[in-house]
Amino acid sequence: MGTRLNIGAPSDYRLARDVCSYGYFRLAPDRWDVDSQSLRTTFDLDDGPARAHIVEHDRGKLRVWFDRSLSHAEQRTARAYIRRMLRLNESQEDIAAFHSVDPRWKSSGRGRIFRSPTLFQDMVRTITSCNVTWKSTQNMNRRLCDVLGRAGAFPRPLRLARARAGTLRGRCRVGYRDRRLIELARLFASGQIDEQWLEDPEHPDEQVYRFLLKLPGIGPYAASNIMQLLGRYSRLAVDTELMRHGREVLGFAGTESEVIAQLQAHYEPFGKHRFRSYWFEMWTAYEAKHGPACQWQ
Repeated sequence: MGTRLNIGAPSDYRLARDVCSYGYFRLAPDRWDVDSQSLRTTFDLDDGPARAHIVEHDRGKLRVWFDRSLSHAEQRTARAYIRRMLRLNESQEDIAAFHSVDPRWKSSGRGRIFRSPTLFQDMVRTITSCNVTWKSTQNMNRRLCDVLGRAGAFPRPLRLARARAGTLRGRCRVGYRDRRLIELARLFASGQIDEQWLEDPEHPDEQVYRFLLKLPGIGPYAASNIMQLLGRYSRLAVDTELMRHGREVLGFAGTESEVIAQLQAHYEPFGKHRFRSYWFEMWTAYEAKHGPACQWQ
């Protein structure tokens, strides 16, 4: 019998809504099970990989089954991973503050945006989403797990840091990102990237943003996206999706710079919640076309 964990969540938390809120829930090793409305993933823990099955047991209560027994230290790590990826650290008060700025999302309860169990995984996923189709992003992440991960888990920084560029390019199909990903992994493996410093509210957004821009493979879009993955929602991540949303949904017209200026003005009233307001505006437009994300096959 494997370990079972009970994890408390804010009473307003809804697993299906809050997991299926961002595209990373469709990247390996994460898999949303439409039939059971639950999340399956694999964590690389100290004693090896462990497959996890996360279900909503009751309001404010999550239950997690693992396919093997976990040590106490592994249980602590797994809890931290799950709390991070599900944004359980964002309290009802945090969400209420967002809803007070943008009340459009109060009735649906939207506010939390799914992310990865680690910042390293978030950064790699962001880099592999730049300048490619979404299908290519999915393929790259699946291959990284299959080729470099243990039993299909996402590879740890040290494993990726020791990989050969040819392996990343040839077998994982990451293209020009090969050496950049290795350099980034080495920074994580050596402890030169401090997640606590990046998330500390004492450090202003602009300071964190400038730091991110210095990292290998991180440009303006990637840095802005990583900001929201750190819980800093004040910046818009400008990419083709934002531009498409501005033109097709909001009806903005003009050159690229003119549309960006209109987008910045449109989201300015939402202040430090700009990204949240944009994201849920775009995500609900997706769902209007394709149905609820928790039902996407």
